[in-house]
Amino acid sequence: MRLLTGNDLPTGDVVWWTGTGWSRHVEDAADVGAEGEGILRTEEGARRVNVPYLIDAIATHEGPRPAHIKDRIRALGPTVRPDLTLKPADPSAGSWVI
Repeated sequence: MRLLTGNDLPTGDVVWWTGTGWSRHVEDAADVGAEGEGILRTEEGARRVNVPYLIDAIATHEGPRPAHIKDRIRALGPTVRPDLTLKPADPSAGSWVI
């Protein structure tokens, strides 16, 4: 199975081709098969998605599952952990910004 993915232009969100449009949910993704390259060129040319590309996937009872770990991580959505974000400089700790 082949899936078409990319990033939504206005938001940067990961999106998946559904057969008729784009979804933020990999479960909605449709197998593009041999038509993938044509759909990719059309969608990129229409500026509906940023840097679309084709990936391999496996059909499961829960929907498509990207074959490569990188694409499975992308499918999970944002991975930003609040506890790992930069904290403001603390002047009492001797931290400061130039």
